[in-house]
Amino acid sequence: MEHQTQAIVRIDRKHQTLVYSSPRSKSFLHSPTSTSPNPSHVSHPHRPQKPNPQIPKSPPTTSSNSDPSMADGAYGLDLLPSALLATIMTKLDVASICSLGSTCNTLRSCALHTRSFIPAFHLLDVAPTLGLLGPLLLPNPYLKSLKVDCCRLEDSAINRLVYPSLHELYLHNCGDFSGRLLSEIGYRCHELRSLYIGSVAEKRGRAIHISDLEELLSGCNELETLNLMFDVSIFIRHDFARAWTLASPRLTSLEIGYISAVMVIELISPIVGPHQPVNHPRPTIWQNIEKLCLSVDYITDSMIGAISKNLTSLTHLDLRDSPMIEPSASFDLTNSGVQQINQHGKLKHLSLVRSQEFLVSYFRRVNDLGILLMADRCSSMESICLGGFCRVTDTGFRAILHSSSNLYKLKVSHGTKLTDLLFLDISATSLSLTHVTLRWCYCLSNLAITHLASKMDLAFLDLRDCRSLGDEALMAIGQLPKLKTLLLDGCDVSDVGMLYLKNAVTSTLISLSVRGCKRLTDKCIMALFGSSSKVVLQELDLSSLPFLSDNGVLLLAKSRVPICELRLRQCALIGDTSVMALASMQVDDERWHGNGLRVLDLYNCGRITALAFRWLKRPYFPRLRWLGVTGSVNRDLVDALARSRPYLHVACRGDELGATQWDHSDTFFMYENEETDELEQWILDGEEESEDDGEMEEDEEMDDAIDNTELDQ
Repeated sequence: MEHQTQAIVRIDRKHQTLVYSSPRSKSFLHSPTSTSPNPSHVSHPHRPQKPNPQIPKSPPTTSSNSDPSMADGAYGLDLLPSALLATIMTKLDVASICSLGSTCNTLRSCALHTRSFIPAFHLLDVAPTLGLLGPLLLPNPYLKSLKVDCCRLEDSAINRLVYPSLHELYLHNCGDFSGRLLSEIGYRCHELRSLYIGSVAEKRGRAIHISDLEELLSGCNELETLNLMFDVSIFIRHDFARAWTLASPRLTSLEIGYISAVMVIELISPIVGPHQPVNHPRPTIWQNIEKLCLSVDYITDSMIGAISKNLTSLTHLDLRDSPMIEPSASFDLTNSGVQQINQHGKLKHLSLVRSQEFLVSYFRRVNDLGILLMADRCSSMESICLGGFCRVTDTGFRAILHSSSNLYKLKVSHGTKLTDLLFLDISATSLSLTHVTLRWCYCLSNLAITHLASKMDLAFLDLRDCRSLGDEALMAIGQLPKLKTLLLDGCDVSDVGMLYLKNAVTSTLISLSVRGCKRLTDKCIMALFGSSSKVVLQELDLSSLPFLSDNGVLLLAKSRVPICELRLRQCALIGDTSVMALASMQVDDERWHGNGLRVLDLYNCGRITALAFRWLKRPYFPRLRWLGVTGSVNRDLVDALARSRPYLHVACRGDELGATQWDHSDTFFMYENEETDELEQWILDGEEESEDDGEMEEDEEMDDAIDNTELDQ
């Protein structure tokens, strides 16, 4: 699969110039369409600027008395071979291509042509309707990779999504599709290598039949990776097992959204079940499976035994259960089941997690003895995730650390008996941990984190809900030279502790969460961003801070931090002033950029009124793709906002926002004196005038809703 370049595109509306740069190349495309004497430059965060090679400048747009030979582009991009422009565009994602196409006629024509043969089409930030998908996704016999958020699509869009040339297909939020989607993929996509389908037929009136799954598995005979992210327990067990006899023998990775433990055993066990005939065919694909990820009702000894025995090539095992009632001994994981893991010695990644989504439940039948027996087979492990093992103490976890010399990722959640002792002698190991999660480990103190940070070169550290951790731990964490992600939700840190993170925020830290750290006030913003140093932070979670007010957000806006995701939910003192400050935030003196926010969560902020909704309309926040608000503020306002910005995900029920769980491009766009998203502008430009009139009516409806709300107040 070809890699899409993370492009940097700058559009200067004042001088009508365009610059494109690629991280893989030092070359630039500079396309002036006026006689501006000063060329534009693209700044790179890691190396000094260099002059950009320029294409000869074209004269100003011709008038009725101008020489026809001096028409727009005659001495500009028209002099370049169209093949060269098309080659550049094929390195970009869809949004970048649309951005280039909106700058001049030459690039518009080339962008239209390029979309008919680009190898990859990824559109996950915007959930398109069929009317939008049509002009964007043109007939393309060369398309290899397609990724789309399908929450506004249904069966009528199948012909637009299913291409025989595809090698990779990722369809998210397919709740309005029926099982026909599966059968059509199997019928048409014989070259498919990787398939992800999420939430198929979850909406009422949609159904999946076992014949749809059989058509999918039999038709995609080159499939190597399959993610069926929906509930397969709707199928009859032996019919489901029979369908997998048709699956591709090349399949090495399988993920299923939900399946019962009994179905798993019947699916992969060679033993004939009580409801199966003696000559019932068994799937032969399991000996090639290397990665298995399942969400089940219960993780049991029988299921672990069947997986460990029959999946002889397994290197990655990820199991998660969510019990609705406390499991009995026969439907639970015990020491006997744990010691069956990794019988063939090939396992490198192991994850066993008991979720507390429906019930506060733990693996109460597993203790240190079971973990000690499992640790004997962990010498080749690189990643271990254990969640809900409430009876395992430092002894068991220590056995894992000292037996897994290749371990780089350790995740422990609900480790209620995990203490500082585990990390006091961590220097005696040969570990090189880079990713550590210690969530809901209430017995850990600052001492443990000090030892851990002083011995490991961490890039990811998750300490959420470790309530005993304070400023002393932050002093050690602030010295980590490569830390990119730090999650401190619920920790006992103060504004003073935030000062220790200042160096990390200005050098390496990309994501920081201090949600629920009750001692933090507005001063924490000054502690983190009070200097004039360049900040690399992109994601910031300040939710559930009772003492954070509009003054803190004003300090954040004044600091010009180029944040892409900002979460302020459940902050009682946050109000309209914060929204206005963020809407008008300016990152630097040359680019109007406060609109760089892609995620803004204001759910249940205590002082948000109808006034804030005026600043959530276009043209403010043009990059915004996810917005969280409280529906109870005024339902008419929320509905009017959603209609006026149809490409914005508006959540008003407290849903967690963002696309971090999806594979999406991190392409950066830098605009000067511009307040409109280029992709959105391309969409709007391509619509009929009647549709534009409809949008004007929606904006007027939004204004009326705000006015009515203010009158009611």
